[in-house]
Amino acid sequence: MLPDPCFVISDTHLGVASPEVERSLIAFLRSLPGRAGSLLINGDLFDFWFEWRSVIPRAGYRVLAALADVRDAGVDVTWIAGNHDCWGGETLRQDAGVAYHVGPWVGSLGGWQARVEHGDGLRDAEDRKYRRLRTVLRHPASIAAFRLLHPDWGTRLATGSSTASRVHRARDGGAGLRAVAMRALQREPALELVIYGHSHVAALERAPTGGVYANAGSWLDSPTYLRLTPARVELCAWNGSPEGERLDAVDRRAAEETLTQP
Repeated sequence: MLPDPCFVISDTHLGVASPEVERSLIAFLRSLPGRAGSLLINGDLFDFWFEWRSVIPRAGYRVLAALADVRDAGVDVTWIAGNHDCWGGETLRQDAGVAYHVGPWVGSLGGWQARVEHGDGLRDAEDRKYRRLRTVLRHPASIAAFRLLHPDWGTRLATGSSTASRVHRARDGGAGLRAVAMRALQREPALELVIYGHSHVAALERAPTGGVYANAGSWLDSPTYLRLTPARVELCAWNGSPEGERLDAVDRRAAEETLTQP
């Protein structure tokens, strides 16, 4: 269970993000203690993350320190692995103190029964080849072999092979993940909320079944985030203020009324 208010961010791609993007994220993280119950990072915080036995990527170390401070202030932090940062380990779990999770996460999120996934590989036809590649990249043998590379070489290889998925919004404008979310909400009536990232397309929409689909968008492209309370889900833009700018909202009462309509 992640307590409310729960804040959700995704797709910052530290390592290729500009210094301004990194500074805005640090300011956002520093604003959370005292007003957030939990923080959920829905993948691709880093453009590349891998933990060798005694070495980690240099990029984003200030953000890791800020996350550790958020955790020390009593805010629960959960990190859902994305396709760029799916090789986390002891540094994230023990040093930064976050709950690092690979795969879908299901539970109570800000008072909503939710399913959260980064979103890579979920589209049926479009992602078929990628799913096969992902199986290879995440296999323990592949990880062990990659660890034998010098960190400079390994980082150069990884960052040079993933340009398209970091700098482009989904070619379908997020429609593919939206369709997957709507099917999930229809298939599992107990689900109140489905959250994806990955597409770099912010979204907040009530499904015909009464559930809600949300996507925090991409902090790399435009600093947006979700704020969840038991009463509503809000899509907000970071503007330097702790309150941010509310772009859209879905009220829980309206969702419940949808379920009870004849």
